[in-house]
Amino acid sequence: MTTAHGSADGIVYRPARPEDAGAIEALDSSFTTATVFEVSDPDSGAGAGFGFLLREVPVDPPVHKVFPPEEHDEQVFGGGQDPDADARTFVALDGDLLCGFAAVGYAPWNRRLTIEDIEVSPGHRGRGIGRALMECAERFARERGAEHLWLEVSSVNAPAVHAYRRMGFTFCGLDTALYGGTPAAGEHALYMSRPCR
Repeated sequence: MTTAHGSADGIVYRPARPEDAGAIEALDSSFTTATVFEVSDPDSGAGAGFGFLLREVPVDPPVHKVFPPEEHDEQVFGGGQDPDADARTFVALDGDLLCGFAAVGYAPWNRRLTIEDIEVSPGHRGRGIGRALMECAERFARERGAEHLWLEVSSVNAPAVHAYRRMGFTFCGLDTALYGGTPAAGEHALYMSRPCR
């Protein structure tokens, strides 16, 4: 079972506990970006539509995105839960301040660990916390026998896309309709994966 560990800058990483739920829900996951990923169908003529073009484009003014609060299922908290459960949440703590988390779930049928959510507070970004949380997720993935990690990210979240690519993730698909009927309508879901190392 994954246990707590620290980093050189004093950040402690451990499985979440039920008492972390409020801080997880309150974490600011907003971001601002001057570029977004545009999805287009280069073969949009009659009978076409067998491919998509993905390109990063500048936006002016920059996009500022604020996510609505989410409720996180108590089953994902690692402390005191069944050690064989296939879901976990890992937290990053700067002293007593929860500054990031990653919620993951393992699917045995295809040996995939899905990164359900990963967030780092704005004041703690750029310090390797997201990468360290991903390493916690990957250790859990290996414990479960996962062959790959998989995640979904919005086409407007270029900062996250770049961070995932630095972590070794590559594009593996998209859904142009996933966010229809939501406040994110018009955005596209980009899917990324990487093998467990």
